[in-house]
Amino acid sequence: MFQRILVPLDGSPRAERAIPVAVRIARASGGTVILVRAIDTIVDFWMADIPQAKLTEGENYLADIRAAIDLEGVATEVKLLSGPAASIILRTAHSSQADLIVLCSHGYTGLTRWAMGSVAEKVAHHATIPLLVLREEGPIPAGPHPDTVRPLRALVALDGSALSATVLEPAAFLIDALAVPVAGALHLVRVLKPVVAEKDMQQFESTIDSEQALHEAKHYLSTMAKQLHEKLVASVGTDLKLTVTWSVTVNTDVADAIVRLAENGEDTEETGVFGGYDVIAMATHGQSGVPRLVIGSITNRVLNATRLPLLIVRPPDIVDKGHLTWDERTISSLLGAI
Repeated sequence: MFQRILVPLDGSPRAERAIPVAVRIARASGGTVILVRAIDTIVDFWMADIPQAKLTEGENYLADIRAAIDLEGVATEVKLLSGPAASIILRTAHSSQADLIVLCSHGYTGLTRWAMGSVAEKVAHHATIPLLVLREEGPIPAGPHPDTVRPLRALVALDGSALSATVLEPAAFLIDALAVPVAGALHLVRVLKPVVAEKDMQQFESTIDSEQALHEAKHYLSTMAKQLHEKLVASVGTDLKLTVTWSVTVNTDVADAIVRLAENGEDTEETGVFGGYDVIAMATHGQSGVPRLVIGSITNRVLNATRLPLLIVRPPDIVDKGHLTWDERTISSLLGAI
């Protein structure tokens, strides 16, 4: 379960939309919400410190936020730091031992045209802990689904690899916390690209290949659902109150299929699942190393396109935090790579 949830704030109502989500998760897990306000100012070379007025303004802002939100039963920490926002978020996530970042990004969505806030984009590319990105104009999963007969649910995209499966437990913990006191739901999906025969004589062979791939994908998802149940029992001592379903869909564009399925509920009629989802969850397959950490292309396209909250999980094998010295030089190297 998530115990230390970091919420970056910039003083805007947009960023503050992440607070109720973080508070709900912390309340369900008995965790702590960490509110961090980064003062990113350009200081003249002869000025050694941030002007006191800026510091006072930031302190008053954080005090007002704490007073304005319902924090009953939730421990809260506030941090006021100076420096580039993305750098502050990444460094604070490490130093405060956060296990989840929740932030709200502005921007336009669409597979062909999109603009994300630069800070959110950098954090999405380099965060080594799970990151929940909310949209400024998108839905905010701060409570059970308003339709009492429909559970709050996440679409979990898998590709058949061990790396992609690392998203399963974080997605389960997230939906379980957000759906309390009722049960949440996960829907596992595998998108297959169709096999296209180059010649007519290959049509039969291509059909056989497609049927075999479909069978293997269904077996894989069924196995992942079973393994998730076993891992949850092993990690928390009991199974979470989650309904887990799965389906396979065929599409030439994997990212487009995930977004359409998540937002419109397409291709899930056979499983008895109707309508869209509340959250998308994916792992990213970035390249490792300080010089370059690139978010997986499919995850990146989904992030660019959807208006839904997206949980991004970077598998431990991609980035080993133990091998990094999280000082300003390392952070600058990471952020300078994109």
